[in-house]
Amino acid sequence: MPAAEQLDMELMTPLMEEAGGEEEEEDVDIDEDPEHLPQGITFTQTLLHLLKGNIGTGLLGLPLAVKNAGIVLGPVSLVLMGVVCVHCMHILVSCSHQLSERLKRSPLGYSDTVAVAMEMSSSQCLRKGAHFGRHLVNFFLVLTQLGFCSVYFVFLAENIKQVMEGAHLNSSVETVLIHSNISQGETPSVSAAAGLDLRLYMVFLLPFIIVLTFIRDLRNMAALSAIANLCMAVSIILIFTYILNDVSDPRRLPYISSWRKFSFFFGTAIFAFEGIGVVLPLENQMREPKRFPQALNIGMGFIIILYVSLATLGYLHFRDDIKGSITLNLPHDSWSNQLVKVLYSFGVFVSYAVQFFVPAEILVPPVCERIRKSWRRAADLSLRALLVCLTCMTAVLIPRLDLVISLVGAVSSSALALVFPPLVELVAYPSQPPPPLLLLKDLSIAVLGFIGFLTGTYVTLEEIIYPDDQGPSP
Repeated sequence: MPAAEQLDMELMTPLMEEAGGEEEEEDVDIDEDPEHLPQGITFTQTLLHLLKGNIGTGLLGLPLAVKNAGIVLGPVSLVLMGVVCVHCMHILVSCSHQLSERLKRSPLGYSDTVAVAMEMSSSQCLRKGAHFGRHLVNFFLVLTQLGFCSVYFVFLAENIKQVMEGAHLNSSVETVLIHSNISQGETPSVSAAAGLDLRLYMVFLLPFIIVLTFIRDLRNMAALSAIANLCMAVSIILIFTYILNDVSDPRRLPYISSWRKFSFFFGTAIFAFEGIGVVLPLENQMREPKRFPQALNIGMGFIIILYVSLATLGYLHFRDDIKGSITLNLPHDSWSNQLVKVLYSFGVFVSYAVQFFVPAEILVPPVCERIRKSWRRAADLSLRALLVCLTCMTAVLIPRLDLVISLVGAVSSSALALVFPPLVELVAYPSQPPPPLLLLKDLSIAVLGFIGFLTGTYVTLEEIIYPDDQGPSP
């Protein structure tokens, strides 16, 4: 199998190897025979990687998603969507196993699974389109990952802007209290320096992120990634601590929203379930692959509970004032709230490089192969910088976090998470035609994903072109 075809299977390998290093060293002391050394990652490490692959900026946008769906319909739909996404992950793993065993090949990645399923189809049209199927999956992988990176730009700019303005406002208040030069009830204004346009923060971030993406080996990111995960975990705990202090009566909130707002919910929710791209790499690297379905159920079960809890409690606390990220609702008057924004922003900053690794490894090598060896390194770095600038430009053009998340979720995440897996199961089913119930189930999921793609993309683009006055201002 060519190296390019194995790409989506091996994306997480360097970080997994680093995470499993210490445990495997302990096993070496017990049994020094290389033939008996355990290979791959453990059950616990698999769970941790599942959590890392699904907890990101999408989690913080779920309270707004519940607002767009309704306090009753939102949590219920979030659970149902989570169950369907997990089922699609199981479908992908099962199809990959069946096809690799049928062909006596090494474990398959996402794009390989789609291509091989089409190659083995009884339909001549599908067999001819197998190469296109592989490129289509890689296209959506690139689109999704670059979309995540654009979301990270907006998220970082929004949170850093709030931290800077909050620090300036707090220092102004302290100065006023010391000198007592302002009458009671008068609020100090934020200076022009502290009130910089959001897009300028994105431009300021650009050179730092470009330098970060010049790290081409994920093994060098392992330590930073571990620190980033710890920072994000602490931030989530602090967020729960804050929102649990005041929970409003759910009966005062709308139970169900309009279809237009629900389309925004779909895009944000499917964006949050962003881990389908790491499912096959994790299963293929696991020490006991037969236990992966159990790990997937436990890990994603915890993810769904976390999603529904934060989304519901966040909406109940901030109600109609909820923003594209719950961190943006935290007031500036507490050091813990500012710490949440700083820690989570650091985690997202490091995650940018990890997410960027996917499109860079798909797009950069084919271009560099056509260039003289003496120019390849310069071309590699230039292309990486160009891709980062592309994600920054997208963020500058759409500087609203809620809209970027909804658009990325509707356009690309829906295809990878809901449309491709059930269609692959139908194509790869050993006996054709597949049973009626299986056909009905898979087509229903695929149609659901396609409808979500159409409606979510339409309403998001409409909001971008003709912004609602109620939307958050950049």
